[in-house]
Amino acid sequence: MLETRIVIPCHNEAERLDAAAFLAALADDPALSLLFVDDGSTDSTLERIGDVRARAGGRVALLRQHPNRGKAVAVRLGILEALRSHATYVGFLDADLATPFSEMTRLRALLDAHPDLQGAIASRVPLLGAGVERAPARLAAGRLAAWAVSQVLRLPIGDASCGAKLFRAGATTQGVFAEPFLSRWIFDVEILVRYRMAAGGSATDGPLPPLMELPVLRWEERGGSKIRPGDYVRALRDLFRIRRHYGRTRSASQM
Repeated sequence: MLETRIVIPCHNEAERLDAAAFLAALADDPALSLLFVDDGSTDSTLERIGDVRARAGGRVALLRQHPNRGKAVAVRLGILEALRSHATYVGFLDADLATPFSEMTRLRALLDAHPDLQGAIASRVPLLGAGVERAPARLAAGRLAAWAVSQVLRLPIGDASCGAKLFRAGATTQGVFAEPFLSRWIFDVEILVRYRMAAGGSATDGPLPPLMELPVLRWEERGGSKIRPGDYVRALRDLFRIRRHYGRTRSASQM
């Protein structure tokens, strides 16, 4: 059975971390294992993770980083650690499970069906009949962000920042996550650019990244989001930083 190892980045998630839901996912899928990355939590997150580990029969691991360094660092280090296992697929999922584990199963099925793909990413595009519950303001912001990415980087993406992504383990994914991310705020976009460059393209040109979006059937807005209005300004700034940085990287590699 093909193993799937999922990274769960956590920072002060004690109130939102549902131990029962994680244990149920493990019970439903014998090929699943979890790697929690505690990003300098100051509440009882570690105790909550410890409860899951104690009841998971060795299928849950913990990686700690202190002090808090941000989700981008937690995800990158978690993926690199996951790649050291014998997993076929590695990915990450938000600790609040706004995207349920059933969607990760669908992402894995997509990769199983398309061996040419390096990754599958969940997309919270609201479609008729899908249970996607997003606040109108967050939905509008997401659509604006997708438009900005498509214009600045020429990437036809519907939802770059959904916290549910799955990748094929191997040299390409290892290379994508090898170096620290430039952006703390939109590292998801940086992942897309790196896969595009690994396929022979540049930050804004060439083949599209070997990834596919899959609209989710279920997604539920959770309270306690750490995103603030000023973060959207930082994200836009970082979008142009990514274009400049990886444009220079591509030019230097061709000299």
